[in-house]
Amino acid sequence: MPLSHIEHCLVVADDMDQTRDWYCTVLGMEEGPHPDFGFPVYWLYLNGRDVVHIGQSAKHAGENQKSYLGRASRDTGSGTGAIDHIAFRAKGLAAMLADLRSRGIGFSERRADNQALYQLFIYDPNGIKIELNFDAGEAE
Repeated sequence: MPLSHIEHCLVVADDMDQTRDWYCTVLGMEEGPHPDFGFPVYWLYLNGRDVVHIGQSAKHAGENQKSYLGRASRDTGSGTGAIDHIAFRAKGLAAMLADLRSRGIGFSERRADNQALYQLFIYDPNGIKIELNFDAGEAE
């Protein structure tokens, strides 16, 4: 059974509102509908597809969330591993650079070796590295 695409990633945060606002403001995602889980969540969308889900970190999770997570796995909300980064394909390199600079958001950049990509790296409020991949032609 071949995989077709990443469905979504879940970001657990101490400050859900700050995290939602960052992804919407900096990356242009839109908050959208989600099922009622009985605890707070945000689902953020790109082009009509939910790609980032945001939930409370384990230390802020209520009993409903802990119970739900316990049903889904043996994990009780402490996380199941480490993620180094989340990568998104992007357009509009010049506009993104100007926006990051105007907001005072630090970034690093590079031309990917042997790829037609120009990459920006930024960090969300939770310390998760975000990789933005632009067509290398936008950097020329």
